[in-house]
Amino acid sequence: MRLNSKGQITIPADLRKRCGLHPGDEVDVIEEEGGLRIVRRTGASTRGQRIARRMRGTAAGGMSTDEIMELLRGE
Repeated sequence: MRLNSKGQITIPADLRKRCGLHPGDEVDVIEEEGGLRIVRRTGASTRGQRIARRMRGTAAGGMSTDEIMELLRGE
């Protein structure tokens, strides 16, 4: 890996996959003797929580849950 001019690195895809890291995940960089360690930030929201928060309240046309269920069931 190479540090770019902005001080950024790219974590290889295979490492991200093995560690369960996804775009938007928050991490901390911890200085240790002889190096740095990257860890998932404690208390940070999960990918699923971020998706649910983003989708909350976005049902088409502002329909209620009951209205959507009626539509889906053909009632």
